[in-house]
Amino acid sequence: MRDGRYVVVIVDDHALFSQGLALLLESRAGDAFVVAGSTTAGEEAVALVGREAADIAIVDLALPPLGGVTTIRRLTAAYPATKVLALSGTEDMGLAAAALRAGATGFLGKSADPEVLVAPLLTIAAGVRVLPADLLDALLAAGDRAGDGLLERLDRRDLQLWELLARGLETAEIAKPMLVSERTAKRMIAALLHKLGAANRIEAAALAGRYGLLDGNDRIRR
Repeated sequence: MRDGRYVVVIVDDHALFSQGLALLLESRAGDAFVVAGSTTAGEEAVALVGREAADIAIVDLALPPLGGVTTIRRLTAAYPATKVLALSGTEDMGLAAAALRAGATGFLGKSADPEVLVAPLLTIAAGVRVLPADLLDALLAAGDRAGDGLLERLDRRDLQLWELLARGLETAEIAKPMLVSERTAKRMIAALLHKLGAANRIEAAALAGRYGLLDGNDRIRR
């Protein structure tokens, strides 16, 4: 934060949109946000976030040539504490889901009323995801369709690791029962998150709850 306000950067290839968004935030919520900078190039986003120590990055998913999803993935890998709000001018639910898997904390269509952007940004800053209802419904439906084959794709070690993650253990604590180094445990966790289609440990823990991982589910403890 800077002077008690969240630091925001905007990554959008339409400079006029970025300027308008910055003016909106400063006029409507200048006491909560400071727009520290913007860029029209995804490849400059990581440097911008680092230079400004941004709390929130607003990223357009249609960024040429790198692409918004790749930009988000690089941002969250370099600065995991920075929250990302993905914006899209299309109704492509697949693209939105890909942005969430890449690490975005929230998603909004550019057709959303700019006047209501302040509340979602405050929600994201607090670490809570922001999703339109239709996107959430689509993701839940997709999860239901894909869920039946998930357990069959995991071996015993995957399930053990998943349970440790779901219990909230840190990487060093996970390494001991898995009988591996902390560095190896990090790689195993990343691989498991990919298999689960989870963007982070919190999503993995929520998914574990759906499958009864911590409830002695016989399907899990095969």
